[in-house]
Amino acid sequence: MQKYSKESVVGIFVLVGLACIGYMTIQLGDLGLFDDDTYPLTARFTQVTGLRSGSVVNMFGLEVGRVEKMTMDQDKQMAVVELRIRKGIKVYDDAIASIKTEGLIGDRYISIDAGGSGAELKPGDTITETEAPADIMDLVSKYAFGDVKK
Repeated sequence: MQKYSKESVVGIFVLVGLACIGYMTIQLGDLGLFDDDTYPLTARFTQVTGLRSGSVVNMFGLEVGRVEKMTMDQDKQMAVVELRIRKGIKVYDDAIASIKTEGLIGDRYISIDAGGSGAELKPGDTITETEAPADIMDLVSKYAFGDVKK
């Protein structure tokens, strides 16, 4: 009888440990299975090279959301990026969304200039003013082959 109670205690301890590891994995991985405190916005870009689902969305240098997914609008010939912005973050209809690079060869992210003189965007609305990323290889080739004007 004593042997089975020790094994039971160890088994319960292992199960509790695994549950804690699973919970921490979900929380640190920003999977959002337990709560969804974000709202959707979309932005249309002419080019989204280097951007991927899960990329960071920054405003004033602070992380305010993530890229949910990217699709293509065949009619308008643009890439449609769906964003998840934390609730409580206000984005206005005169906001500008830009694709930027962290460092020289870092990951791409979206930077939002929130605006402020227009109406507040509601969940599901679209940021109309966007800026595509600068292509570093184009800039280097222009400099290397003399196409840069002084």
